[in-house]
Amino acid sequence: MPSMARSLLFLVLAASSLVGATEKDAVHKLQQTGKANLELRLAKSSTCTKENLQIRREWGDISKAERREYIAAMLCLMSKPSQLDQTEYPGAKTRYDDFVAVHMNQTTTIHGTGSFLAWHRYFTWSFERVLREECGYTGSQPYWNWGKWASDPVKSPLFDGSDTSLSGNGLKVDHEDTDYYPAGPGGGCIYSGPFVNMTVRLGPLSPILKPAPAANPLPNGMGDNPRCVRRDITNYLSSRYTRTEDMVTLIADSPDILAFQDRLQAVTARPWEVEGTYNPAEHNGMPLMGIHASGHHTIGGDPGGDFYTSPNDPAFFNHHAGIDRTWAIWQWLDLENRTEQIAGGTAMFDPVNSPRQTLDDIVDLGVVGDQVWRIRDLVSTVDGQFCYTYE
Repeated sequence: MPSMARSLLFLVLAASSLVGATEKDAVHKLQQTGKANLELRLAKSSTCTKENLQIRREWGDISKAERREYIAAMLCLMSKPSQLDQTEYPGAKTRYDDFVAVHMNQTTTIHGTGSFLAWHRYFTWSFERVLREECGYTGSQPYWNWGKWASDPVKSPLFDGSDTSLSGNGLKVDHEDTDYYPAGPGGGCIYSGPFVNMTVRLGPLSPILKPAPAANPLPNGMGDNPRCVRRDITNYLSSRYTRTEDMVTLIADSPDILAFQDRLQAVTARPWEVEGTYNPAEHNGMPLMGIHASGHHTIGGDPGGDFYTSPNDPAFFNHHAGIDRTWAIWQWLDLENRTEQIAGGTAMFDPVNSPRQTLDDIVDLGVVGDQVWRIRDLVSTVDGQFCYTYE
């Protein structure tokens, strides 16, 4: 660990005098450290001011009325017709499905690539924009604070199954271990909360549940394949890889964007087979499982565990707002040098030999985007396209 990062990490962890400090204590300290730099950047912005700055907050920190408004806007989106060509996308029936289809189409160029962070920042912001413009939502996109609920995620306000949650776990059914986590206490259809009647139609393309959902009638996963939302929420990954210390280490101990995004996206099949002997320090700081995959597979199930169709789980955008917040905090700690950093290839299945990602590469979200942007337009939360921060 570089000496400067080590000192910063020590100060952040020491700042809390309570034993067993929560994620809000430690990561919030890092966030506040970077806020001074953000304020300076905001003062220089030609497009973002304190008056129009949106504030994103954790799901558990917004009121029940605000949660209900967000849920109502999502359900509204699920009731509106798709804007995609139905001959090409027969399974995309709703406006919400449009987001799933766009993600599916671009999956192999937006994961394990240099565009991962900026693409998902714009994708999440676009979802927030459409909720506002098409369904009258007046709030901002909430995020999921993984560390706060790492020991028991199903008890978080996000997954407790109440009418102000994004629905709870799936019914307990017999199922096998997946490639990334042992079989949990669910595996079946969700049975509580606002999304119990939600219908998933697209995919699967890369299912992890065993037994898997029925195959899609089209090889590209765009056929109509109606089924329920299945979840297998478990703390196996969250209690190991999305804790306070995992988040703080990722932010404070990643010297550049390549290290940050690689550690964030780390994935190891059947991690329990090697975790007892694996030492990240011997592997350039690489964890067995990064926060990105661990968050998705904490939800698990179908479509949440399928990295092509994962936006079809209602908690996807809260998870990715959490990813975006983590990147934003890392940026804020050294805004001058970290805002326009980019590294990596352009193809998930060929990260080394594919063309290098550049800030001038195009991001086009089609029917869910507002226009075509360059990556460089999407790397700051208070410049260019965006005007938001996190609390």
